[in-house]
Amino acid sequence: PLFGYNPPGSIGLPLPDTDCRIISLEDEVTVLPAGEIGELVIKGPNIMKGYHNMPTETANSLRDGWLYTGDIARMDEDGYFYIVDRKKELIKPGGYQVWPREIEEVIATNPKVMEVGVAGIPDPYRGETVKAWVVLKPGEEATEEEIKDYCKDRLAKFKIPTHVEFREELPKTTVGKILRRELVRQEKEKVS
Repeated sequence: PLFGYNPPGSIGLPLPDTDCRIISLEDEVTVLPAGEIGELVIKGPNIMKGYHNMPTETANSLRDGWLYTGDIARMDEDGYFYIVDRKKELIKPGGYQVWPREIEEVIATNPKVMEVGVAGIPDPYRGETVKAWVVLKPGEEATEEEIKDYCKDRLAKFKIPTHVEFREELPKTTVGKILRRELVRQEKEKVS
């Protein structure tokens, strides 16, 4: 709500005259029930008409009046929405679906870790694999195996990073958000 209670982690309820749904990632049509994870789609008078001089992007994002946000989200039983991650940042190791934010949230709880970025990198066997870039707190030391072991107790096996790289800092936007795509670009540059 505009004024009032918002559950922790929620982005809130839809505005008046605005309809929001969570739809299946597989068929991009089926409306999912509360608690299920899918793409957030929005319809209402406040939705854009399209991208300027970008008909393909407009056709991909606007379908039958619905804006396909590219946000992966869930809705709770009370109609509150929660963002899980961005659709384009989904990692698919061996056909599984892995959301970078979930892994980042786990690694960030390690008392030695100051910040972490997670993304998918190319892998000849799985197609894509999970990599974590970690910045440790000043004076702390850790190994790749230590970070992986920390994840083993908290994540499904297919979500545990295959690679962990320690850095002094991570690339960020001007507002301090970690640039996952830049980490992936740097990784591809190292390989080629």
